[in-house]
Amino acid sequence: MTGLAGRRTALAAAVAAAALVAGCASSTDGQEPAAIVVTESGDRGQLAGTEIEQPYRLPDTTLIDDAGTRFRLPADLDAPVQAYFFGYTNCPDICSLIMSDLALAVARLPAELADKVQVVLVTSDPARDDPAALQAYLERFNPDFTGLTGDLGAITTLADAMGVALEEGRKLPGGGYEVGHGAQVVGYVGDRGVVVWTEGTSVEDLSSDLARLAATAEADQGG
Repeated sequence: MTGLAGRRTALAAAVAAAALVAGCASSTDGQEPAAIVVTESGDRGQLAGTEIEQPYRLPDTTLIDDAGTRFRLPADLDAPVQAYFFGYTNCPDICSLIMSDLALAVARLPAELADKVQVVLVTSDPARDDPAALQAYLERFNPDFTGLTGDLGAITTLADAMGVALEEGRKLPGGGYEVGHGAQVVGYVGDRGVVVWTEGTSVEDLSSDLARLAATAEADQGG
């Protein structure tokens, strides 16, 4: 019978594999994503996503939001619970699917809990994704979602802190280029990253986990 340490090792390997640059571009240089340290899903009997054993810290980062305003993390966050996804508006497939799932998950929440959840799309393609492009893109899913762009170095540092792999774009024969990024969504409560949802997580699981995190935040704030 496999022990808990063995199951944690196997789970960590599975999450790392799922977090590899995916969907919009394939990894071409062998670069490995940042390591994710996790605990076995279900250890605390609460979340469907993979809980992070040593919560990620949210570094102080200044970017530009989809309204064209300077946005400081974590100071300018509006909600105690955040779900971060790194993607880009020209992504041909996986980004739209994940953003749609997040929109559906938030739509299922009671209004009092939805108000405590902030979905944040951080572009992995700031050269093309200016505030107007992000705003138009988010209108397709939920206009209350937050889009962030800015300096690529700051975005890469933020992604590294969340265990998300970003990969330099590969030029295409037609003149465009691909942008590689991890496909996971990282859930934060305040400035602590506590859960990772990998590609393929169901809308039901996303919504359930967001509800649990929001309810916990509501209780911590005294309602």
